[in-house]
Amino acid sequence: MFGIGFSELLFVLVAVLMLFGSKEIPQMAKFLGKTMAQLKNATNEIKNEIHSSAKDTGLDMNSLTGGISDEIKKAKEGITNSINPLKDMSNEIVDDIKKPIQEVKEDIENLSGPIKRQF
Repeated sequence: MFGIGFSELLFVLVAVLMLFGSKEIPQMAKFLGKTMAQLKNATNEIKNEIHSSAKDTGLDMNSLTGGISDEIKKAKEGITNSINPLKDMSNEIVDDIKKPIQEVKEDIENLSGPIKRQF
């Protein structure tokens, strides 16, 4: 969780408890919750204002951001393909490996069948 282990989190919680006391922690949590909600609402209002002003001027925000999203997707696919070039071929490779293994398994079953019957 954010690169923080359990022991570090426990230490921070104990330090906060010692600094502020058990009576102040609920008030602090309530304040932080309200602040985060106000921040989220403010960012949503700014985002909506940008979209509405772009729409009023005739710009299509979806086409602007869609192009960027497509380019990011292409870049991710390129990186993935360069790191793992066999990704697309993996199913074919697995099938090519499974087929001879299955044949050998059947051959062993055919050979061991009479031996199993004797015992």
